Amino acid sequence: MLQEKIIAEIKQIPDDKLAEIYGLVHYFRLGLLQEHQSLPIKQRPIGLAKGLFEIPASFFEPLLDDMLDAFKGR
Repeated sequence: MLQEKIIAEIKQIPDDKLAEIYGLVHYFRLGLLQEHQSLPIKQRPIGLAKGLFEIPASFFEPLLDDMLDAFKGR
């Protein structure tokens, strides 16, 4: 019965929006398949790399204008 209600709602969606609905349903279904087929994901502890590297202070300095332009495609 719920499936029929969903189909009735889908029939009221304009044709130019159906691809979006299909994408949503398709990827949702694939996610369900993956949940059932894969092993449970074990969470990794936070901070495994603590102390293994250091971010240099220069990382936080502003980028040069030519580098910013390159990111902007100029």
